[in-house]
This record gives sequence, structure tokens and C-alpha cells, in this order.
Amino acid sequence: MRRKLRSPLPQRDGLDAVRLRLPSEGPWETVRDHLVDRLPIGAERVDRMFREQAVVDLHGPVAADAPFVPGSFVWFHRDLPDEVPVPFEIGVVHRDDDLLVVDKPHFLATTPRGRHVAQTALVRLRRELSIPDLSPAHRLDRTTAGLVMFVIRPELRKSYQEMFQNRLVHKEYEAVAPFDPGLELPRTVRSRIVKERGVLAAQEVPGPPNAETLVELLEHRDGLGRYRLLPKTGRTHQLRVHLNSIGIPILGDDTYPVVNDPAPDDFGRPLQLLAKALEFTDPVSGLHRRFESGLALGAWKSYEDWNSGSVN
Repeated sequence: MRRKLRSPLPQRDGLDAVRLRLPSEGPWETVRDHLVDRLPIGAERVDRMFREQAVVDLHGPVAADAPFVPGSFVWFHRDLPDEVPVPFEIGVVHRDDDLLVVDKPHFLATTPRGRHVAQTALVRLRRELSIPDLSPAHRLDRTTAGLVMFVIRPELRKSYQEMFQNRLVHKEYEAVAPFDPGLELPRTVRSRIVKERGVLAAQEVPGPPNAETLVELLEHRDGLGRYRLLPKTGRTHQLRVHLNSIGIPILGDDTYPVVNDPAPDDFGRPLQLLAKALEFTDPVSGLHRRFESGLALGAWKSYEDWNSGSVN
């Protein structure tokens, strides 16, 4: 198996350099010509990157007139987008030589993607804990709070990531949603969920089920219920879609049943969904592991405070 090329550029502010493989064919005479076409930053910015010797290959800085070599690699650091700082701490639940388990707050993405780069759990933890090789074992939606597991030693990354990919991890979630006395619970919700790229909301469509969730009512008061959700599958937005489909959309959901577009700095009423527990047989040590979140959902602690935007 071919080993992944190691970046000749060090991390910058917890971020790895971008690795770009040049296409196997194309009309470009130089690396610079290809980057002007490929990167949405304009020719002037690309030229400045070359002047600053910010584009490198395995032999060092690449000149602007360096010939285009099909299949070769170059590295550079991306320009960071303007981001609103997420004003919440990341709590460490567990740390040993192999694993880091944290309580991710609402509104913080797990890994860099799109407009969320520096304000992500991975980048912040690399900086705050000085663990440059930290990598995620799985991902949690930006709007969902709770447990996320990271791998500290790069050589173990594949073992833990495959454990999640192969659905060998028992996951428990909690949610706060309206209480419907006529809704028979517990119940298993099964449906076929499709999420199209570029479309905010996932859809339930006809066809064989590809998503399954067990929904249990833990307690209720004042018209609200606290629910335990046990997903058997891991489709995008599965828990949110399934609770909405049985008539109890999760409080704070900005997509189901109606798509909204909150301001980037609106942290007032977060989605009331919490990744509460992770349980598995460790693929490296063989030990039984169970981690539980120390967070609680704000709407259940105090609906009035949560509704006014003063509690997360």
C-alpha cells in the first residue's frame, strides 16, 4: 500500500496545509496557470503566493514559471475565511495516550469545512492542547452538542475510524421536544432518508428503509419531553428527521420542519440534541469503554431561560 506523502509544510494555527494533486492531463503550461484556474481566489492572490514562496513541493518552493507536471503534488496554506468565534469551551471528558474524548458545544463544527475552519473542534483542540497529530474518529453535526472522540496517535487512526464506519459503537442521544400524550413510545422509526449535496434539508422518500432510530420517552413536564434516541444507522440529520416525522420536532431545529437561516452570531437557542454516550470494545486494547457527556440540554434545565436565549 502506498504511504501518504507527508506535507513539507508545518501546521499553521492548528491547520494542515492543503495538498493538491495536479491532474493527469490538461492545457496548463505552468503550475501557476493551473492554480489560477483551480483556486477561487484570483490571479493576483495566486501570484502573491508564489512571490511569498508559499507554494511548495517535496523539493521546496515552487516557482511561478515551474512547468505543469501531471500527477505531481503541491502544498500551500489556505486563506482563512472570516469566522464568528464560538464563545463556548470544549470540555475534556477523557484523555489517555491513544484517545481524547470531549464535550463539543453547540455551534462548533467538528472539522474544517466550508466557512468553518479555525472555529472547529479539531483545530481548537490541536492549538489548545498542543496535539498537532490529533484526528477525529468520527464527526458530530455542528448544531449538536456532546461527545466527540479524537485519536491522538496517527498510527491508530484507521482502527478507530473503521470502528465507527462499521457501526461497532453504541451511541445514545438525548433530545428535548414537545410532549405528545397520544404518541405511543417507545417506538422504532424506520424510513428511507436522502440528503442531496447542496440542499440543507434531508428528505424521507419511498423505498427500502436505510435509517432506523429507537425513540424512548425519559420524562415529561410542562408540555415538553426529554427523549433518549438510539440510532441503529447514521444517516445525515437522521434523528432530527425522525423526530420531526412523528410530530415532535426537536426544539431549536432551524431546518425541520421549516428551513431558517440564523445569523452566524446567533447563539441564543441551540438545537436541543445531545450526544450523550459512546460505548464500544476498544479495537486496540480490547477493553470495554463507555463515555458519558457531562452536558445537559438548556431547554430542559430551564425552558424560560433557553427560550429567552440566555442559556445554552
